[in-house]
Amino acid sequence: MTTALSATQLHTLQNQDIQLETLCQRMARQDFCLLPAQLSRSLLLQHDPDGLADWTAFQDSWNHLQQDKFMADGGSYRQRLHATLSAEPSARRARAEAHQPHYQSRQYNPLNGGVARHFEPIRNEILLGATMQSVLGLGCAVFGKLAPYTHWHIEAHQFRIEARNRQHGKPTPEGIHRDGVHFLLMMMVRRSNLVNGATELYDLEHQPMAEFTLSDPLDIALVNDERVLHGVTPVAQLDPGREGTRDVLLLSFRRR
Repeated sequence: MTTALSATQLHTLQNQDIQLETLCQRMARQDFCLLPAQLSRSLLLQHDPDGLADWTAFQDSWNHLQQDKFMADGGSYRQRLHATLSAEPSARRARAEAHQPHYQSRQYNPLNGGVARHFEPIRNEILLGATMQSVLGLGCAVFGKLAPYTHWHIEAHQFRIEARNRQHGKPTPEGIHRDGVHFLLMMMVRRSNLVNGATELYDLEHQPMAEFTLSDPLDIALVNDERVLHGVTPVAQLDPGREGTRDVLLLSFRRR
Protein backbone atom coordinates (compact mmCIF):
# COMPACT_ATOMS: atom_id res chain seq x y z
CA MET A 1 0.00 0.00 0.00
CA THR A 2 1.44 3.41 -0.97
CA THR A 3 0.99 6.28 1.46
CA ALA A 4 0.83 9.75 -0.09
CA LEU A 5 3.20 12.38 1.22
CA SER A 6 1.64 15.10 3.35
CA ALA A 7 1.89 18.70 2.19
CA THR A 8 4.54 19.36 4.86
CA GLN A 9 6.63 16.34 3.81
CA LEU A 10 6.36 17.29 0.15
CA HIS A 11 7.40 20.88 0.90
CA THR A 12 10.40 19.62 2.91
CA LEU A 13 11.55 17.35 0.08
CA GLN A 14 11.12 20.13 -2.48
CA ASN A 15 13.05 22.56 -0.26
CA GLN A 16 15.87 20.02 0.12
CA ASP A 17 16.08 19.57 -3.64
CA ILE A 18 16.16 23.33 -4.21
CA GLN A 19 18.95 23.82 -1.65
CA LEU A 20 20.99 20.91 -3.01
CA GLU A 21 20.52 22.18 -6.55
CA THR A 22 21.75 25.61 -5.49
CA LEU A 23 24.83 24.12 -3.83
CA CYS A 24 25.60 22.02 -6.89
CA GLN A 25 25.24 25.00 -9.22
CA ARG A 26 27.63 26.98 -7.03
CA MET A 27 30.10 24.09 -6.95
CA ALA A 28 29.91 23.74 -10.74
CA ARG A 29 30.44 27.48 -11.18
CA GLN A 30 33.30 28.13 -8.75
CA ASP A 31 34.56 24.65 -7.66
CA PHE A 32 34.03 25.31 -3.94
CA CYS A 33 31.23 26.24 -1.58
CA LEU A 34 31.21 27.49 2.02
CA LEU A 35 28.26 26.44 4.19
CA PRO A 36 27.88 28.46 7.41
CA ALA A 37 26.87 26.40 10.43
CA GLN A 38 23.23 27.51 10.34
CA LEU A 39 22.82 26.30 6.76
CA SER A 40 24.72 23.07 7.42
CA ARG A 41 22.51 22.31 10.42
CA SER A 42 19.38 22.96 8.37
CA LEU A 43 20.51 20.62 5.57
CA LEU A 44 21.51 17.85 7.99
CA LEU A 45 18.26 18.01 9.95
CA GLN A 46 15.99 18.30 6.92
CA HIS A 47 17.02 14.86 5.74
CA ASP A 48 16.82 13.37 9.26
CA PRO A 49 15.35 15.26 12.24
CA ASP A 50 17.59 13.13 14.50
CA GLY A 51 20.65 13.66 12.32
CA LEU A 52 22.62 15.35 15.11
CA ALA A 53 21.26 13.27 17.99
CA ASP A 54 24.73 12.12 19.09
CA TRP A 55 26.47 15.47 18.53
CA THR A 56 27.83 15.66 22.09
CA ALA A 57 29.45 12.22 21.85
CA PHE A 58 30.62 12.97 18.30
CA GLN A 59 32.33 16.18 19.41
CA ASP A 60 33.79 14.53 22.51
CA SER A 61 35.33 11.73 20.42
CA TRP A 62 38.05 14.17 19.32
CA ASN A 63 39.37 13.90 22.88
CA HIS A 64 40.31 10.29 22.16
CA LEU A 65 42.37 10.56 18.97
CA GLN A 66 45.83 9.01 18.59
CA GLN A 67 49.15 10.67 17.86
CA ASP A 68 49.98 10.87 14.14
CA LYS A 69 53.29 8.99 13.97
CA PHE A 70 53.89 9.65 10.27
CA MET A 71 54.93 13.30 10.50
CA ALA A 72 58.12 13.64 8.45
CA ASP A 73 58.73 17.08 9.96
CA GLY A 74 59.00 15.47 13.42
CA GLY A 75 55.98 17.39 14.66
CA SER A 76 53.83 16.10 17.52
CA TYR A 77 51.02 18.62 17.03
CA ARG A 78 48.62 16.36 15.06
CA GLN A 79 46.32 13.59 16.28
CA ARG A 80 43.97 11.60 14.06
CA LEU A 81 41.77 8.56 13.43
CA HIS A 82 40.76 7.21 10.02
CA ALA A 83 38.07 5.10 8.35
CA THR A 84 37.26 3.85 4.84
CA LEU A 85 33.74 3.74 3.39
CA SER A 86 32.00 3.42 0.05
CA ALA A 87 28.78 4.59 -1.57
CA GLU A 88 26.83 3.56 -4.64
CA PRO A 89 25.90 6.06 -7.37
CA SER A 90 23.41 8.69 -6.15
CA ALA A 91 23.06 6.94 -2.76
CA ARG A 92 22.37 9.02 0.37
CA ARG A 93 24.17 6.59 2.68
CA ALA A 94 27.74 5.32 2.91
CA ARG A 95 28.72 1.90 4.20
CA ALA A 96 31.82 1.11 6.22
CA GLU A 97 34.53 -0.98 4.57
CA ALA A 98 37.29 -3.08 6.13
CA HIS A 99 39.88 -0.88 7.80
CA GLN A 100 42.84 -0.14 5.57
CA PRO A 101 45.83 2.22 5.44
CA HIS A 102 45.73 5.72 4.04
CA TYR A 103 47.98 6.36 1.04
CA GLN A 104 48.94 9.46 -0.91
CA SER A 105 51.66 9.68 -3.52
CA ARG A 106 54.48 12.19 -3.10
CA GLN A 107 52.99 14.05 -6.05
CA TYR A 108 50.14 15.15 -3.77
CA ASN A 109 51.87 15.01 -0.39
CA PRO A 110 55.61 15.64 -0.72
CA LEU A 111 56.05 15.67 3.07
CA ASN A 112 54.25 12.54 4.29
CA GLY A 113 53.31 10.75 1.05
CA GLY A 114 54.80 7.71 -0.61
CA VAL A 115 54.12 5.29 2.26
CA ALA A 116 51.06 3.41 3.49
CA ARG A 117 50.07 5.15 6.72
CA HIS A 118 48.31 2.89 9.20
CA PHE A 119 46.13 4.96 11.53
CA GLU A 120 43.87 3.71 14.28
CA PRO A 121 40.23 3.35 13.17
CA ILE A 122 37.41 5.72 14.02
CA ARG A 123 35.29 4.08 16.71
CA ASN A 124 32.23 2.27 15.32
CA GLU A 125 29.78 4.10 17.56
CA ILE A 126 31.02 7.39 16.06
CA LEU A 127 31.43 6.17 12.46
CA LEU A 128 27.94 4.63 12.41
CA GLY A 129 26.35 7.27 14.62
CA ALA A 130 23.77 9.84 13.59
CA THR A 131 26.06 12.84 13.10
CA MET A 132 28.74 11.10 11.04
CA GLN A 133 26.14 9.38 8.88
CA SER A 134 24.29 12.66 8.34
CA VAL A 135 27.45 14.45 7.22
CA LEU A 136 28.39 11.52 4.97
CA GLY A 137 24.86 11.64 3.58
CA LEU A 138 25.21 15.34 2.79
CA GLY A 139 28.47 14.66 0.94
CA CYS A 140 26.87 11.80 -0.98
CA ALA A 141 23.89 14.00 -1.89
CA VAL A 142 25.92 16.95 -3.20
CA PHE A 143 28.73 15.04 -4.90
CA GLY A 144 26.26 12.44 -6.18
CA LYS A 145 24.37 15.18 -8.00
CA LEU A 146 27.60 16.48 -9.51
CA ALA A 147 28.67 12.98 -10.61
CA PRO A 148 25.48 10.87 -10.55
CA TYR A 149 26.91 7.64 -11.98
CA THR A 150 29.97 7.43 -9.75
CA HIS A 151 30.80 4.68 -7.27
CA TRP A 152 32.58 6.41 -4.39
CA HIS A 153 35.62 5.43 -2.33
CA ILE A 154 35.32 7.58 0.79
CA GLU A 155 37.85 8.21 3.53
CA ALA A 156 36.99 9.87 6.82
CA HIS A 157 39.64 11.58 8.95
CA GLN A 158 39.26 12.96 12.44
CA PHE A 159 42.00 15.59 12.91
CA ARG A 160 43.09 17.50 15.98
CA ILE A 161 45.80 20.15 15.54
CA GLU A 162 47.32 21.41 18.78
CA ALA A 163 49.11 24.68 19.55
CA ARG A 164 51.00 24.56 22.84
CA ASN A 165 54.11 25.92 24.56
CA ARG A 166 54.00 28.91 22.19
CA GLN A 167 54.58 26.55 19.25
CA HIS A 168 52.39 26.74 16.14
CA GLY A 169 50.30 23.80 14.96
CA LYS A 170 50.16 23.14 11.22
CA PRO A 171 46.85 21.90 9.79
CA THR A 172 48.52 21.40 6.38
CA PRO A 173 52.25 20.86 6.99
CA GLU A 174 52.68 19.79 3.35
CA GLY A 175 51.74 23.31 2.21
CA ILE A 176 49.26 24.29 -0.50
CA HIS A 177 48.23 21.05 -2.17
CA ARG A 178 45.60 18.76 -3.65
CA ASP A 179 44.69 15.48 -1.97
CA GLY A 180 44.51 13.50 -5.23
CA VAL A 181 40.78 12.77 -4.91
CA HIS A 182 37.71 14.27 -6.55
CA PHE A 183 35.81 16.09 -3.81
CA LEU A 184 36.47 17.15 -0.21
CA LEU A 185 34.15 18.01 2.65
CA MET A 186 35.81 19.82 5.57
CA MET A 187 33.76 20.42 8.72
CA MET A 188 34.71 22.35 11.83
CA VAL A 189 33.90 20.35 14.96
CA ARG A 190 35.42 22.57 17.63
CA ARG A 191 37.98 25.35 17.85
CA SER A 192 39.42 26.47 21.19
CA ASN A 193 41.91 29.18 22.24
CA LEU A 194 43.31 29.78 18.75
CA VAL A 195 44.19 32.53 16.33
CA ASN A 196 44.71 32.05 12.58
CA GLY A 197 43.83 28.78 10.84
CA ALA A 198 42.45 30.38 7.68
CA THR A 199 41.58 28.07 4.79
CA GLU A 200 43.16 29.26 1.54
CA LEU A 201 42.00 28.09 -1.89
CA TYR A 202 43.96 28.42 -5.15
CA ASP A 203 43.33 27.47 -8.75
CA LEU A 204 45.60 25.06 -10.62
CA GLU A 205 47.84 27.99 -11.63
CA HIS A 206 48.29 28.81 -7.91
CA GLN A 207 46.25 32.00 -8.20
CA PRO A 208 44.26 32.83 -5.03
CA MET A 209 40.54 32.02 -5.21
CA ALA A 210 39.23 32.47 -1.67
CA GLU A 211 40.21 32.70 1.98
CA PHE A 212 37.95 32.01 4.97
CA THR A 213 38.13 30.61 8.49
CA LEU A 214 36.04 27.67 9.61
CA SER A 215 35.29 28.87 13.13
CA ASP A 216 31.90 27.62 14.35
CA PRO A 217 30.97 23.98 14.87
CA LEU A 218 29.26 22.70 11.67
CA ASP A 219 30.90 25.28 9.39
CA ILE A 220 31.53 23.25 6.21
CA ALA A 221 33.62 23.79 3.09
CA LEU A 222 33.02 21.72 -0.07
CA VAL A 223 35.90 21.64 -2.56
CA ASN A 224 36.45 20.17 -6.03
CA ASP A 225 39.90 18.67 -5.40
CA GLU A 226 40.51 18.09 -9.10
CA ARG A 227 40.46 21.83 -9.79
CA VAL A 228 41.32 23.51 -6.48
CA LEU A 229 44.40 23.49 -4.26
CA HIS A 230 43.95 24.13 -0.56
CA GLY A 231 45.91 24.88 2.57
CA VAL A 232 45.32 26.15 6.12
CA THR A 233 47.52 28.71 7.83
CA PRO A 234 49.30 27.63 11.06
CA VAL A 235 47.39 28.11 14.30
CA ALA A 236 48.71 29.70 17.49
CA GLN A 237 47.46 30.01 21.07
CA LEU A 238 45.27 32.99 21.82
CA ASP A 239 46.08 32.69 25.54
CA PRO A 240 49.69 31.43 25.83
CA GLY A 241 48.86 29.86 29.18
CA ARG A 242 46.35 27.41 27.69
CA GLU A 243 46.60 24.81 24.94
CA GLY A 244 44.79 25.58 21.70
CA THR A 245 43.02 22.93 19.61
CA ARG A 246 41.46 22.75 16.15
CA ASP A 247 39.15 19.74 15.63
CA VAL A 248 38.07 19.02 12.05
CA LEU A 249 36.35 16.22 10.16
CA LEU A 250 37.65 15.67 6.63
CA LEU A 251 35.77 13.48 4.14
CA SER A 252 37.37 12.69 0.78
CA PHE A 253 35.41 11.26 -2.16
CA ARG A 254 37.29 9.49 -4.95
CA ARG A 255 35.87 7.56 -7.90
CA ARG A 256 36.24 3.81 -7.49
